Amino acid sequence: MPPRRALVRTAAAVLGLVTACSLTACGASADGSTDTADAKNADSGDSKVNLGPDQHRVTTPKVDSIAALVPEAVRERGTLEIVRTTGTAPPLSFYATDDKTVIGVEPDIASLIANVLGLKPHFNTVDWANIFVGLDSGKYDVGLSNITVTEERKEKYDFATYRLDNLAFEAKKGAGWKVRKPADVAGRTIAVGSGTNQEKLLVTWSEQNVKKGLEPTDIKYYQRATDYYLALGSGRIDAYLGPNPTAAYHVASAGQSEIIGTYSGGGADVQGEIAATTKKDNDLVKPIQEALNTVMRNGTYQKVLDRWGLANEAVPSSELNPRGLPRTNQ
Repeated sequence: MPPRRALVRTAAAVLGLVTACSLTACGASADGSTDTADAKNADSGDSKVNLGPDQHRVTTPKVDSIAALVPEAVRERGTLEIVRTTGTAPPLSFYATDDKTVIGVEPDIASLIANVLGLKPHFNTVDWANIFVGLDSGKYDVGLSNITVTEERKEKYDFATYRLDNLAFEAKKGAGWKVRKPADVAGRTIAVGSGTNQEKLLVTWSEQNVKKGLEPTDIKYYQRATDYYLALGSGRIDAYLGPNPTAAYHVASAGQSEIIGTYSGGGADVQGEIAATTKKDNDLVKPIQEALNTVMRNGTYQKVLDRWGLANEAVPSSELNPRGLPRTNQ
């Protein structure tokens, strides 16, 4: 049976986060690049988003009792080795106007975790598959890269949740169709990122459609955001299925596309959640969870979400290894 309902959340807070100077009043840096952009947050009002390399990130004090839980080898090293994916995905994780400083909601939350643990955050940028390869080998301590909790991933990794996960179908403006159920993607050409839960959802829906005698979905794969947006603009794909925050951000900033459907990253019956991800049983996930709960209680977590227009994706507390995306969406 196909899913009966989609768990839909508003993208209103994200839709106001605009970085294109053609759409907002921007401040220019000395080299002519844009260092600020207007952001209209549905919960906290108008504000400026700093796009420059000098981020003045929200910080929080070290908590000695939590820092003491960090494995000795990590404490002695003094850094929290954080891994993120390559590419540009505002407002989640992208590059500042210097094209080398990593900014966004994910690095800000990672920095808060490191603050509580008394460690210096060090960001490592790799392609998606190598996030997990690096966690497996112990090269990296934790992944913060919009990673969804799934039942399959829980076999190898531990999770401490910190944000809701919602997906969005983005199509060219005026596309004239909506995605509310699996049958709506039958016969369509849709792009996803390889190895993501978006891909799993789309493959499952396509298989369901074929069993019902409908056409399969033609699934396309692109490595960079610029590639799938070019394909969308030229009509080579009908839609792109990706994280709701990045889709809403692109809709607002480019003005050439629209969101035609949203869906929980956890499927029909589970509200998907994004989590800090560690190798299973490496003794890091518990202090990370406690660090997250600390910043959720002291208000710095909310300040970060407000800063990037993602207040509507906040969670009240961090959970360890909650129910995740099922192995099928049937």
